[in-house]
Amino acid sequence: MTTYSSLCDDFGIYAHVNTKMDLPSGRETVLHFFNSLQKTFPSMTDFDCRGVNEYVLEEDRDEGSYRWIGLEPKRFASGFVNPPSVEAADEQHERVLEIAPFHLDFGSLDCEALDVLFSFDFLYSGNHDELVAEALGLNTTLESLLQMPGSKVLGYEPALMLALEETCRLQCRLNIETRTNAYQIRTNHFPEAPITVYFTVRQYWTRQNNRTFVEGYQHQRKICQELVDNHVIPAVVRSLSQTIENKR
Repeated sequence: MTTYSSLCDDFGIYAHVNTKMDLPSGRETVLHFFNSLQKTFPSMTDFDCRGVNEYVLEEDRDEGSYRWIGLEPKRFASGFVNPPSVEAADEQHERVLEIAPFHLDFGSLDCEALDVLFSFDFLYSGNHDELVAEALGLNTTLESLLQMPGSKVLGYEPALMLALEETCRLQCRLNIETRTNAYQIRTNHFPEAPITVYFTVRQYWTRQNNRTFVEGYQHQRKICQELVDNHVIPAVVRSLSQTIENKR
């Protein structure tokens, strides 16, 4: 497993292409696309239709480390959960991005954006929002709200978006997803569920005509990893991990 996997319960690397027009959904096109990918990754044997024109091919999730590839009307995605290395995830995502334009009949004109995403899951049985607020803190002007008698944090999912260059076409987004609801807080019953930290680098594809999707992925993954290593892990991932550990 990657060193990232040691920081959380589950770690994933993903690549998403968002399109402006609907992608092909005919039986022959869809099956030919997934069959081509299965030849490269033969352990991907579980194929499913999960909605109207939504398909997924994946490995056995029970193995802990698994690949998946999804196709939706205006998006296709490639994911690797708990990859043995960042390079193993790169191999998969680059292969998908290499063949998808030919099988799904799209190109630069039809591409809205390319996303490269790192995710960190932390299993926790308790008030997720309260824990995130404790781990990351609130603005000092809001801290007094937490001190009110009888108050309980019901929602706290901080998010931050930054432009990474002057045109604002290259962006990054940090967001945290919690899974606690009012019923759980009211009954004081908290099933174990993941708190997820997402960090995404998105390139809006306008004026990227000279760059291939594989080249775009390589560029964005490098930026994503640098920002995760230098900022997200020390400021967010380690803080959440330590706060959870202190409560056990």
